[in-house]
Amino acid sequence: MSAEAADREAATSSRPCTPPQTSWFEFVLEEALLEQHLQKPSPDPPPVQLIVQFLEQASKPSVNEQNQVQPPPDNKRNRILKLLALKVAAHLKWDLDVLEKSLSVPVLNMLLNELLCISKVPPGTKHVDVDLSSLPPTTAMAILLYNRWAIRTIVQSSFPVKQVKPGPPQLNVMNQIQQEKELTENILKVLKEQAADSILVLEGALKLNKDLYVHTIRTLDLLAMEPGMVNGETESSTAGLKISAEEIQCQVCYDLGAIYFQQGSTNAAVHEKAKEKFFRTKELIAKNGSSSLHFTIDEERLAGYCQACEVLTSSSDDASQQATPYSQIHSCMKSGKYQDLVKIFLEDNLTLSLPEQFRQSVLRELFQKAQQGNDALDEVCFKVCVCNTVCDVLQGRIIDIQFCQLFLKPSKEKIDFLLEVCSGSINLENASEELKRKMAAFLKNLCLGMEDLQFVFMISSHELFIKLLKDDERKLLIEQMRKRSPRINLCTKPVTSFYDIPASASVNIGQLEHQLILSVDPWRIRQILIELHGMTSERQFWTISNKWEVPNVYGNVILGIKDSLTRDLVYILMAKGLHCCAIKDFVHAKQLFAACLELVTEFSPKLRQVMLNEMLLLDIYTHEAGAGVSGERPPSDLISRVRGYLEMRVPDIPLRQVIAEECVAFLLNWCENEYLTMQVPLPLVQTNPYVKLGQLLAATCKELPGPKESRRTAKDLWEVVVQICSVSNQHKRGNDGRVSLIKHRESTLGIMYRSELLSFIKKLREPLVLTTILSLFVKLHNVREDIVNDIAAEHISIWPSSIPNLQSVDFEAVAITVKELVSYALTINANNHFWLIIQADIYFATNQYSAALHYYLQAGAVCSDFFNKMVPPDVYTDQVIKRMIKCCSLLNCHTQVAILCQFLREVDYKTAFKALQEQNSHDAMDSYYEYIWDVTILEYLTYLHHKRGETDKRQIAIKAIGQTELNASNPEEVLQLAAQRRKKKFLQAMAKLYF
Repeated sequence: MSAEAADREAATSSRPCTPPQTSWFEFVLEEALLEQHLQKPSPDPPPVQLIVQFLEQASKPSVNEQNQVQPPPDNKRNRILKLLALKVAAHLKWDLDVLEKSLSVPVLNMLLNELLCISKVPPGTKHVDVDLSSLPPTTAMAILLYNRWAIRTIVQSSFPVKQVKPGPPQLNVMNQIQQEKELTENILKVLKEQAADSILVLEGALKLNKDLYVHTIRTLDLLAMEPGMVNGETESSTAGLKISAEEIQCQVCYDLGAIYFQQGSTNAAVHEKAKEKFFRTKELIAKNGSSSLHFTIDEERLAGYCQACEVLTSSSDDASQQATPYSQIHSCMKSGKYQDLVKIFLEDNLTLSLPEQFRQSVLRELFQKAQQGNDALDEVCFKVCVCNTVCDVLQGRIIDIQFCQLFLKPSKEKIDFLLEVCSGSINLENASEELKRKMAAFLKNLCLGMEDLQFVFMISSHELFIKLLKDDERKLLIEQMRKRSPRINLCTKPVTSFYDIPASASVNIGQLEHQLILSVDPWRIRQILIELHGMTSERQFWTISNKWEVPNVYGNVILGIKDSLTRDLVYILMAKGLHCCAIKDFVHAKQLFAACLELVTEFSPKLRQVMLNEMLLLDIYTHEAGAGVSGERPPSDLISRVRGYLEMRVPDIPLRQVIAEECVAFLLNWCENEYLTMQVPLPLVQTNPYVKLGQLLAATCKELPGPKESRRTAKDLWEVVVQICSVSNQHKRGNDGRVSLIKHRESTLGIMYRSELLSFIKKLREPLVLTTILSLFVKLHNVREDIVNDIAAEHISIWPSSIPNLQSVDFEAVAITVKELVSYALTINANNHFWLIIQADIYFATNQYSAALHYYLQAGAVCSDFFNKMVPPDVYTDQVIKRMIKCCSLLNCHTQVAILCQFLREVDYKTAFKALQEQNSHDAMDSYYEYIWDVTILEYLTYLHHKRGETDKRQIAIKAIGQTELNASNPEEVLQLAAQRRKKKFLQAMAKLYF
């Protein structure tokens, strides 16, 4: 039997373990097609992609009869696939630039290792120990190619890489990307460890003074022949594609220079070596011409490397050191000659040879040095910044914020230097009209932005300004300056002295009113008002700002004060205090209220009580925003004052409803349920709706831990909220005689409007109170007749299960309220799993299945340490699991459906099997099989894939079912542990997809 027939029989006999993707005839045909493909002028698809296809097929692992994964077999099929990959690279003439752009590090590593193997490089031998001169030319060239690629890859890995925007999350794709990333990191680690050896190999190659040869398609064919058919041609010095000694030296010098330059970041002395290699490369290109080189070199990058090396290495030749602006700037920065540095930047404003990024990097370095304590550099920073700004202006770029910051406080010296830079940066005789317009607009805007007239005239009288702006433009600028300030008196000619017009009485009043608006110091406000009333008695100064707002209940009392000065002072102090409260400036609010209290105590007991009430509200706000955030209980004095306010019975005192609202919310937040339930006076409950609501909430919360029979207060609270959410129906006869039904959304039937109730609830922070009111609204939402999907909530059983008059309830408003309350509750505690389940149920009920899954998974994650512990059964109830199953089903994630069916107390095989029969699945399918622990489902999968002829997937299912921990003979504890481990991994994988 021939060797070919034997290999064919071996390939056939191995079919049960590794089903071949291609027959032997197809291999031969594929090789013929490859040759035909490579002979085309522009092959499509690109030949380099064929390398990936061939190597992927050749490196595919096999599975033996015991279902164990084995390395790829070394049979004729795989050898031919590797040879085909090498032929494609040979067709590309082993151009590393082309191969590196299109192939990943693992694929290129595999390709070059195959080249070393076929070139008869002894395996396990260190390349540094091999004498290249004694090797056959193709073998030496293979070693050079591998080591060149090694150091190029190390250099490339040090560059920043732009992250590719990921597509939709798919588990199998994410796993592949992660595996390739880990494999690349492992290869890089090995290459970096062997970097010193690779450098020595390439340094040794520079000593070779002979031509080398690289494999072609023909030489690869000769190597693939049967032993004895090769006549030694591949070992001779003429086999393959000839690469001249100078071409090899040019390419190796360039690669060595790159690795030395990279190492120079930690060892500056190595830059000398890099410089030597790059300049040698430059000489060889100049000698031979870049077109004659077999391998291409990026001459722009080479020029950049040479320039950087010149800057970074010291040279005894001063003339060559000062050859470029870069080296001059580097020298100035090192020696501290900063005035010369400014001169270089100023000169470059005409030539514009320095890139914007380089200019900015120099400025950043100067700022860093100035911040480290070198005050002398402040002036240098300003001058370099001005040079950069003028350069930006001329090139049409946006002015940097640093220039604006440095010019906040201009001085004569700064203006003089700026004008010097502007004059030196533009040649008016040769400059284009566009450049002149840009410079003129810059100077014009500079004038408009300045407050000091002296500096404005310094610019407007400068020769450059006069030449750039026409007479009409200068007159228009003067008009704009006049409109901006009535005190500016400009003329077209420069003047030597400036005089302010004396301020009139109206100007002084205006200035004092401006100060009055801005001031928050009560004693300064009083002083300004005394001055204003001394100047005129006809004005009402509490009206000068429309931002000063006082509630109407207070305004009527304050405006009744006869003395105009006292009236203005009380009104303004209260308005400013309320404004400071609104913007949470509690310190100034307290000062303003205290001053107002002291003032009104002298003449008005009514206003005194008003100020005491406002100061109580201010103290509540201060505590809730300060110590209350960390959970510190309020002082007993504050609680007593809150109770005193609620029990207050002083007649004719104007009261704001918000104070009572905040007081009740304050008592509920700090669990003063005993007071609200037992000690609040009955008349107060009957007259104040917030007190009544607070009492019912407190009583219901007190009863929650008790027996289910004590639900009277819960029923009372239910009836109050139902009445608030009811609509009043009215019948109206139209012009046509028909009777129509009108629904009023904000019903007056309840103790308050629904919007007021919602506003009150959003002041609550106590979890038990929020949970109680939330469960009430959820129950109210669920009682409607047309509801399809109930929403689950904690303590939902305490509420009545029906309403006598369903038509009267505005269920649309109830649904909106539930959504708003859940969103608010999650801002208080985003890790409350019961609230998260409610949010998920809302999304489920509104057909937003992806969002529903997100919150179902989040609810499980927060109560199980991201699924590292078991999710409590009262969180993942059968209802929740069934809803998750439905979400996955409607999202076409059918494998996830089958896995979730295992989570139920009784496994739903019918739903699982039906889901697995679906072939159009949007999830990772067989990648999820490792999360299945139910043997029946795995057996069904095996049968299903066998029936469909899906051998690969059947093998994955067989592998999953064959794990020892799923053996039915195992103890129950082992089986439960196996199930729990798979639950954890599956839920974590789901969380990564939906979070």
